[in-house]
Amino acid sequence: MKITTFNPLIITRDPDTAIELFEKLGFKQHHVKQNISEIKTTDVRMKDDNGFYVDIVQGDGEYTMIRVNVDDFDEAIEFFMSHGFRKPHHERAHKTVDTGSSRYTMVVSPSGYILAVSQHIKDND
Repeated sequence: MKITTFNPLIITRDPDTAIELFEKLGFKQHHVKQNISEIKTTDVRMKDDNGFYVDIVQGDGEYTMIRVNVDDFDEAIEFFMSHGFRKPHHERAHKTVDTGSSRYTMVVSPSGYILAVSQHIKDND
């Protein structure tokens, strides 16, 4: 498994305020993915001139986690689970979501930090 990107991911009820804050810090909207999963969330991926990313996701709560994008989703999940991670207890967060262009799920470490594990699905895969 190779990590391809690693950055903060913020889930918030007020994404516009978070986006505005990061724009003031020099981030620009890099990519927007809408209507994700059955709850139709929106993910705004932002990037600054140094190449740093932050994802801001519209959600029904306030959470901060680490997005870990990998080249092999199944291998990554197996790796984290073998190191004591577990799926979240919340029913929606427990699922793996396939958007057509990516797959992602959340895992929780033994001490409680949250990873959003994802794999971008390339056209030639």
